[in-house]
Amino acid sequence: MIAESIAAVVTWYMANINYGTVTLLMAIESSFIPFPSEIVVPPAAWKAAQGELNVVGVFVAATLGAMIGAVVNYFLALFLGRPVLYRLADTRWAHLLLIRREGLEKTEAYFVKYGKSSTFIGRLVPAVRQLISLPAGVSRMNLAAFLGFTALGAGIWNAILAALGYFLYSQKDLLHRYYKLISYGGLVVGMAFAVYIVVKVMPAWNKSRGAS
Repeated sequence: MIAESIAAVVTWYMANINYGTVTLLMAIESSFIPFPSEIVVPPAAWKAAQGELNVVGVFVAATLGAMIGAVVNYFLALFLGRPVLYRLADTRWAHLLLIRREGLEKTEAYFVKYGKSSTFIGRLVPAVRQLISLPAGVSRMNLAAFLGFTALGAGIWNAILAALGYFLYSQKDLLHRYYKLISYGGLVVGMAFAVYIVVKVMPAWNKSRGAS
């Protein structure tokens, strides 16, 4: 049923690609409803390469949508609390949305391990990206920090996807043949940048804040 619904939405989206639909579907992708961002951003960037859209506008719309979905998850977790979230994860409806207790436990452990920066790194990790906002909401993470880290992580991921669609427009056969491999390569680059931010930039930023 989920696969059929996604297929129907994809068909509709391909016929109605614009900044509004990009924002809408990225908000859905970033919330608790499973929908792959790889289906949303590259086709819109593809249209930008054709001159029908602007690639910067696609990037902004995608990142705005990701932020909307993340904020929905954050406040949902904030108001419901951890016990209710885990009870909901055991229901049939949650399973239809591909949400299970094991996934929540994995995401929560990820958040505990990496702290606030997990809301940044987690945006680049499949299966964690959609749920990382939940433990942030449960722990009442500072909203400004949450928004900042989420925007940075979502921005990097969306930039990778937009670049795939835009710069490979003239290489249609190559894109079709090696899309998964290219996506993984982009993910590696994004993760490397994330590690650099956490290891190099974040300590210096925290030190400067402590000194001020």
